Amino acid sequence: MQRFTISLDEALAAQFDAWIAQRGYKNRSEAVRDLLRAELQQTRMRADEAPQCVACLSYVYEHQARDLAERLAKIQHAQHDLVVSTMQVQLDHTHRLETTVLRGSTVRVSAFADAVCAERGVHHGKLNLISVMSHQPHRHGPAQATHLHLKPAH
Repeated sequence: MQRFTISLDEALAAQFDAWIAQRGYKNRSEAVRDLLRAELQQTRMRADEAPQCVACLSYVYEHQARDLAERLAKIQHAQHDLVVSTMQVQLDHTHRLETTVLRGSTVRVSAFADAVCAERGVHHGKLNLISVMSHQPHRHGPAQATHLHLKPAH
């Protein structure tokens, strides 16, 4: 492990320490490592250096909006190879929170999220992408199906 030193003015150091305490980090080093990982991840995503991803798309929608549930289902069915799982939570008499776990090409996952969030009646859409590397397909035993393991990219 390598060490480096950074200098912060008093105000920024105080804000950082408050953020660390709020998030429950044990020390500054863990917090800095997480911040660096997050920023490097975003840089890879913006530079198209992360061809594969897992993602969580969360959005609120008006479930009584005209044909919206059917339109959302149609989008998911058209990209069924990306969708791992979907969960819905009723928020009130009008709104649902839906969270969809996705896996696949970063470009396709992003396009899927854009299509869902662009539907009339969908609000507060947010996509969280995590770049992954896939390993060679393999089996764990002779009777099991071939599958891939995905490892988060560093």
